Amino acid sequence: MPGARVAEGERVSLRTVEREDLSFVQRGYANPGLRYPLGNPVRTREEIGESIGNGNEGEDRFLVCLDGDDAGPGQPDEADVRRIGVVSVGDTDWRRPELGYWLVPEIHGEGYGTEAVSLVVEYVFRVYSHPAVGAAAYEFNEASRGLLESIGFTEEGRVRKDRFIDGEYVDTIQYGLLREEWRERTPS
Repeated sequence: MPGARVAEGERVSLRTVEREDLSFVQRGYANPGLRYPLGNPVRTREEIGESIGNGNEGEDRFLVCLDGDDAGPGQPDEADVRRIGVVSVGDTDWRRPELGYWLVPEIHGEGYGTEAVSLVVEYVFRVYSHPAVGAAAYEFNEASRGLLESIGFTEEGRVRKDRFIDGEYVDTIQYGLLREEWRERTPS
């Protein structure tokens, strides 16, 4: 079951990932519809479990959840929370944090991703002293690129023919968001 609530928006919450969440987290690595746009390799449950159990230094990973009325801030009952995705923040300990995220396909286009990524950006700027946060999306992933641009990320560069996906090389677009740009958009 999901762990403690780390952040809460109007519709979604970010919760810690616990061992009981392994089968859900593996879904992002096993589903080609999610894995290819993310560029993730196939990972076994054990590999995912090791990264959760040992805690990847420099990485924070959260479940994106829809909390029911009875879901408190601690570890809720399974019936009170619906897992809909995962958001991670990598490279927090040595360089600019980089975001990664996925949501289950059945809720795509409903705005949950925008809210979840916004919560994570706010978390990064609250917890870490880095002046910016980054993210990347493949050129063909218009939904992800649109999400990033809608919350203020700016295209900073392009790695041409970076990855081989579905029989062709694709470009990777690198995005960045400065702390002051975020504060201008979301005054406290």
